[in-house]
Amino acid sequence: MDERPVEELLKEVEQRAKVCTACHLAETRTNVVFGEGNPRSPLVLVGEGPGEQEDLTGRPFVGRAGALLDRALREAGMGRQHVYICNIIKCRAFTIEDGRARNRPPAADEIQACAPWLDAQLTIIRPLVIVCLGAPAASVIIHKNFRIMQERGQWFTSRWAPAAIAALHPAYILRQAGPAFDRAYATLVEDLKAARAKVIELKQCQQTQQPLVPPEEEQLSLF
Repeated sequence: MDERPVEELLKEVEQRAKVCTACHLAETRTNVVFGEGNPRSPLVLVGEGPGEQEDLTGRPFVGRAGALLDRALREAGMGRQHVYICNIIKCRAFTIEDGRARNRPPAADEIQACAPWLDAQLTIIRPLVIVCLGAPAASVIIHKNFRIMQERGQWFTSRWAPAAIAALHPAYILRQAGPAFDRAYATLVEDLKAARAKVIELKQCQQTQQPLVPPEEEQLSLF
């Protein structure tokens, strides 16, 4: 077992991911969007894939959807510094329509090509709770035929974490208007609050059995 710090392990994987050519998305990307946040956090948020702004900056969730996610995290009592954020694919998937690049859902072969990077991230971080943002992420993390409208807000187990939950993707919420937007956004905040509460619950359960990590490596006092 590699005993190096998680930060060092993740950085090594990221450097390899930055030169990945496993699928055709490597030909059109500006940046590989690996992930960011607190690698020692017990809570990981997994989205679908980079959009235009993410591709330009190399950071996940920095466009309008990212701003909405930041707002929801604050309302749930957290911030980006308290979680780790990544996507199931690391390069932007898009089509050209009317001369413009438009985001599209990742194809099965693209998800498969990126699977080793996601697996490496989650295996290194070893989160207690994963929040899947949208159906594509939930289909990878929870189960293949995940139905977001029927199954969001419910708890599942995952190969990468003892607890996983799915929430509506911020980009989907932004496409809603009026009361529909308010309802969809409220569910995102609700699911993030539930995720934070689940982290606290699981940490308390583990601490009654044995310390989760040595004090000097404690994951996050927020939880």
